Parts: sequence; structure tokens; C-alpha cells
Amino acid sequence: MADHLEASVTLPSDPASVSAARSYVVGTLAEWGLPADTDMADAVRLIVSELATNAVQHTFGQSPTFTVDIALDRDEHLRIGVTDSHPRLPKRLPAAVQQDNGRGMVIIRWLTAECGGKLRIRPTREGGKTVSIELPWAVPAEPVTTAGQQQP
Repeated sequence: MADHLEASVTLPSDPASVSAARSYVVGTLAEWGLPADTDMADAVRLIVSELATNAVQHTFGQSPTFTVDIALDRDEHLRIGVTDSHPRLPKRLPAAVQQDNGRGMVIIRWLTAECGGKLRIRPTREGGKTVSIELPWAVPAEPVTTAGQQQP
């Protein structure tokens, strides 16, 4: 595989774009060698879903689009970032059990840590922000069958 792979998609800040972002990332990672039926793919799918949802819901219509960037360096580190043009940085909110929202960043932090990764939030030069994760790249050494058993 190449030393560095990159992919990017810009989507409208619309609820339908959350599913499109998720599908784009999982499809790209499958092309790069990560099967969609792995624990890592499941974690990435949920992280991207939460990042994209935050970009749509918490920019209050002030960011007409958001961009999902994916980078794989030397088969070691996977970076996924979601950038929007709203300047407000995400805040960790207290998540009450009955609360319908406010747990996205908690979920992202937890899943990222569980996968051995890091979460970063940084402002962009254009006045927006990028929320990104970096995970160790881990793909199965052997092909896996649909029953979950390794092929000989």
C-alpha cells in the first residue's frame, strides 16, 4: 500500500448528509483494506455519524457545508476529521439519562480512546473548526468469512 492515502468529501449541512458521510468513510476504508464488518469499522462508523451529526445540528445553519477528510499514513495511523465553518468549539455537556442529545462528544471520546486513539479539536484559518480523531490502523491479517472464522 502507498505511504499516504487521502480522501475527502464535502456535503451540505443537512441531516441526510450524515448517512452519506458514514457510507463514504466506510466505503473508502474498505477500498483501503478495512472490511466493513470489523469492530474498528463499526467504531469508525459511529464516530463519523456523531461527528457529522454535530456538524449539521450544532452550527445553527451558519455552516452550509461540512467536509470529511480521511488520511492513512504508512499503514499505521488513520485520521478522520470533520470541518465546518462555525467558530464555536464543541463543549462537553452533562448528559442526563433522559436527555435526548448532548452525548455525541462523550461517545466520540470514549470510542476513540477504546480504539487506542486521540481526539483533537482545532480552529481553522477560515474561522471554523475541525474535530478529528487519529486511530492506529488495524486490519485483519487474514480474510474473514461472513461466519467470523478465518479462512485458511
